[in-house]
Amino acid sequence: MSIEPAQSPQLIWATRGRSWGFRFLLDAGLSDPLPEYERAFGTLRDAATAWRRDAGRVALRIRDPLGRRDSAGRVIPHEFVIFGDLSDAVDSVEDGTREVWPLVADVYAAIWDATAPPTGRDLRFGA
Repeated sequence: MSIEPAQSPQLIWATRGRSWGFRFLLDAGLSDPLPEYERAFGTLRDAATAWRRDAGRVALRIRDPLGRRDSAGRVIPHEFVIFGDLSDAVDSVEDGTREVWPLVADVYAAIWDATAPPTGRDLRFGA
Protein backbone atom coordinates (compact mmCIF):
# COMPACT_ATOMS: atom_id res chain seq x y z
CA MET A 1 0.00 0.00 0.00
CA SER A 2 1.10 3.61 -0.05
CA ILE A 3 1.44 5.12 3.44
CA GLU A 4 5.00 4.93 4.64
CA PRO A 5 5.37 4.10 8.36
CA ALA A 6 6.89 7.54 8.98
CA GLN A 7 3.81 9.24 7.45
CA SER A 8 1.04 7.43 9.31
CA PRO A 9 1.65 9.39 12.55
CA GLN A 10 0.91 12.53 10.52
CA LEU A 11 -2.70 11.51 9.84
CA ILE A 12 -5.95 11.04 11.65
CA TRP A 13 -8.43 9.46 9.23
CA ALA A 14 -12.11 8.96 9.98
CA THR A 15 -14.66 7.49 7.60
CA ARG A 16 -17.37 4.86 7.29
CA GLY A 17 -17.88 1.88 5.01
CA ARG A 18 -20.81 0.49 3.11
CA SER A 19 -22.24 -1.20 6.20
CA TRP A 20 -19.94 -0.22 9.09
CA GLY A 21 -20.26 3.09 10.88
CA PHE A 22 -18.04 6.11 11.15
CA ARG A 23 -14.74 5.41 12.94
CA PHE A 24 -11.09 6.37 13.13
CA LEU A 25 -8.94 4.23 10.84
CA LEU A 26 -5.71 6.14 11.54
CA ASP A 27 -5.09 7.88 14.84
CA ALA A 28 -1.74 9.69 14.30
CA GLY A 29 -0.35 7.64 17.17
CA LEU A 30 -2.70 9.26 19.68
CA SER A 31 -4.38 7.14 22.33
CA ASP A 32 -7.56 9.20 21.77
CA PRO A 33 -7.73 11.08 18.45
CA LEU A 34 -11.20 12.52 19.14
CA PRO A 35 -10.14 15.72 20.96
CA GLU A 36 -7.62 16.60 18.24
CA TYR A 37 -10.20 15.79 15.55
CA GLU A 38 -12.82 18.01 17.23
CA ARG A 39 -10.35 20.91 17.60
CA ALA A 40 -9.27 20.64 13.97
CA PHE A 41 -12.77 20.55 12.51
CA GLY A 42 -14.29 23.12 14.87
CA THR A 43 -17.12 24.82 12.97
CA LEU A 44 -16.71 22.69 9.83
CA ARG A 45 -18.98 19.96 11.16
CA ASP A 46 -21.80 20.23 8.58
CA ALA A 47 -19.91 21.14 5.38
CA ALA A 48 -19.91 18.40 2.71
CA THR A 49 -16.30 19.23 1.84
CA ALA A 50 -13.97 21.34 3.93
CA TRP A 51 -10.43 22.56 4.40
CA ARG A 52 -9.02 24.55 7.30
CA ARG A 53 -5.50 25.24 8.55
CA ASP A 54 -5.15 25.98 12.25
CA ALA A 55 -2.44 25.60 14.88
CA GLY A 56 -0.04 23.55 12.75
CA ARG A 57 -2.62 21.12 11.43
CA VAL A 58 -5.03 20.89 8.52
CA ALA A 59 -8.60 19.62 8.72
CA LEU A 60 -9.74 18.09 5.43
CA ARG A 61 -13.09 16.58 4.47
CA ILE A 62 -13.58 15.12 1.02
CA ARG A 63 -16.35 13.11 -0.56
CA ASP A 64 -15.31 9.65 -1.63
CA PRO A 65 -13.54 10.26 -4.96
CA LEU A 66 -15.19 7.18 -6.50
CA GLY A 67 -18.66 8.22 -5.32
CA ARG A 68 -19.07 5.19 -3.08
CA ARG A 69 -22.16 5.21 -0.88
CA ASP A 70 -23.11 3.48 2.32
CA SER A 71 -26.03 1.06 2.60
CA ALA A 72 -28.37 4.01 3.27
CA GLY A 73 -27.32 5.65 0.01
CA ARG A 74 -25.24 8.46 1.55
CA VAL A 75 -22.00 9.49 -0.15
CA ILE A 76 -19.13 8.48 2.09
CA PRO A 77 -16.99 11.30 3.50
CA HIS A 78 -13.33 10.95 4.39
CA GLU A 79 -12.11 13.23 7.15
CA PHE A 80 -8.45 13.82 7.84
CA VAL A 81 -6.44 15.78 10.36
CA ILE A 82 -3.03 16.27 8.81
CA PHE A 83 0.13 17.18 10.73
CA GLY A 84 3.78 17.82 9.90
CA ASP A 85 5.28 18.15 6.45
CA LEU A 86 2.25 16.61 4.77
CA SER A 87 0.05 19.46 6.02
CA ASP A 88 2.27 21.95 4.16
CA ALA A 89 1.18 20.42 0.84
CA VAL A 90 -2.55 20.86 1.52
CA ASP A 91 -3.93 24.36 0.91
CA SER A 92 -7.38 23.42 -0.39
CA VAL A 93 -9.84 20.54 -0.71
CA GLU A 94 -8.41 19.91 -4.18
CA ASP A 95 -4.85 19.72 -2.81
CA GLY A 96 -6.03 17.29 -0.15
CA THR A 97 -7.71 15.07 -2.69
CA ARG A 98 -4.55 15.05 -4.80
CA GLU A 99 -2.00 14.69 -1.95
CA VAL A 100 -3.76 12.70 0.79
CA TRP A 101 -6.33 10.50 -0.93
CA PRO A 102 -3.71 8.43 -2.83
CA LEU A 103 -2.12 7.52 0.52
CA VAL A 104 -5.26 5.69 1.66
CA ALA A 105 -7.11 4.82 -1.56
CA ASP A 106 -5.88 1.23 -1.90
CA VAL A 107 -6.52 0.38 1.74
CA TYR A 108 -10.00 1.87 1.59
CA ALA A 109 -10.81 -0.02 -1.61
CA ALA A 110 -9.97 -3.25 0.21
CA ILE A 111 -12.14 -2.56 3.27
CA TRP A 112 -15.07 -0.27 2.38
CA ASP A 113 -17.56 -2.99 1.48
CA ALA A 114 -16.67 -5.40 4.30
CA THR A 115 -19.60 -6.43 6.47
CA ALA A 116 -17.69 -5.75 9.69
CA PRO A 117 -15.53 -2.76 10.63
CA PRO A 118 -11.85 -3.17 9.76
CA THR A 119 -9.36 -4.30 12.35
CA GLY A 120 -5.72 -3.31 12.57
CA ARG A 121 -4.87 -6.40 10.54
CA ASP A 122 -7.13 -5.17 7.72
CA LEU A 123 -5.30 -1.85 7.54
CA ARG A 124 -2.05 -2.54 5.73
CA PHE A 125 -0.08 0.63 5.08
CA GLY A 126 3.46 0.99 3.82
CA ALA A 127 3.89 -2.65 2.84
